[in-house]
Amino acid sequence: MTNLASSLHASAPVSAPIVTGSFFRSRFWRRFVRHRLAVVGSAVLLLLIFAALTAPIISPYPPHQIDVKALKQPPSAAHWLGTDGAGRDVLSRLIYAARISLSVGLVAAGIAIVIGTVLGLISGYYGGGVDFWIMRLTDVVMTIPTLIIIITVVAAVGPGIYNVMVVLGIFGWPGTCRLVRGEALSLREREFTTAARCLGVPRPRIVFHHILPNVVAPIIVAGTFFVASAILTEAALSFLGIGVQIPTATWGNMLTEAQSLTTLEQMAWLWIPPGLMITITVLSINFLGDALRDALDPRLTR
Repeated sequence: MTNLASSLHASAPVSAPIVTGSFFRSRFWRRFVRHRLAVVGSAVLLLLIFAALTAPIISPYPPHQIDVKALKQPPSAAHWLGTDGAGRDVLSRLIYAARISLSVGLVAAGIAIVIGTVLGLISGYYGGGVDFWIMRLTDVVMTIPTLIIIITVVAAVGPGIYNVMVVLGIFGWPGTCRLVRGEALSLREREFTTAARCLGVPRPRIVFHHILPNVVAPIIVAGTFFVASAILTEAALSFLGIGVQIPTATWGNMLTEAQSLTTLEQMAWLWIPPGLMITITVLSINFLGDALRDALDPRLTR
């Protein structure tokens, strides 16, 4: 009898462990911290955000203050990163430029994600003719040489920070749209979606209350990469003189100082700092995006 009870006890099904939100959070952080570069990148981004928010406090000089006695001066005790051609402190302008560059990236990414998410959800869930026409619109926008169109539109409507944000957002949504559409096509056939339809839940509620929460993870990852892309595009537009206009400091228009051979060879303090800031920021965002993609991927079990 003892052996029989033992065998029955051994063969009895073991109840599955209860999976809680704290489990998912711990698993997320465990996966995230394995990416050492992403941890470093996150620290760099937090430092940049802190510098941008506290720019009036930590900047040694106002960004537009001109010192006619210190034109294109090399780094010194008074000006740690030197001065530009107008006698303005490079370090102060670099700190204030973080505000503009990060703002452009975040706002443009927000616009693109909202447009792409809404169109992708509608296309993936409703299907049929709606899906066909949204996808054809997406294909058309994706075939357009984006940078050339952005340059043309900005030149037509006028340069400026708000115009750059809007134009980058309007022309940057197709990637998010296709990503969300693919997820929605899969989720609309899942059991919880079928159950909601059987219960008579309105289709807009199914789309935005049942399907949308399940595509947030890939949207977040796509958003991080778009922020990096928007910062690079804004820098290119500002470098060409059709982005954010001087005297407002951005990392892109600070690089316009490097258009002459003399500056490139003899005045490295005018172009290396903004170039490094663009590189470090974009790399940090990309490292963060890679880590988020792995940490939020439910298919990874380790």
